[in-house]
Amino acid sequence: MPGIDPSFMTHRLSVGKGVKPVAQKQRKQREKRRKAAKEETSRLLAASFIREVQYPTWLANVVMVKKPNGRWRMCTDYTDLNKACPKDPYPLPSIDRLVDGVSGYALLSFMDAYSGYNQIR
Repeated sequence: MPGIDPSFMTHRLSVGKGVKPVAQKQRKQREKRRKAAKEETSRLLAASFIREVQYPTWLANVVMVKKPNGRWRMCTDYTDLNKACPKDPYPLPSIDRLVDGVSGYALLSFMDAYSGYNQIR
């Protein structure tokens, strides 16, 4: 899978001090969703986007969502982890400000992180 090499760029989550890790209770899934999750997990393992851990402190459930094309998208319910991370007080700039900020330049470059959420460690 293409993407940004983790040796070049990765992000780390800043979990609040004193926050107790949460292990979500495992949710039951129907056979089709379970099979799709297993296939996606195998693909992510092969791409080295994920790795097996022996003693996880945070456990979050996988949520399988059907795409319009009939394929499955694997999401993760990070509700508890999101609550444990401090809020970012810096809002993203509006698209108008971004476009205005690059006007007049002869060259513009974009760095696309394919499946960029996989850059978080």
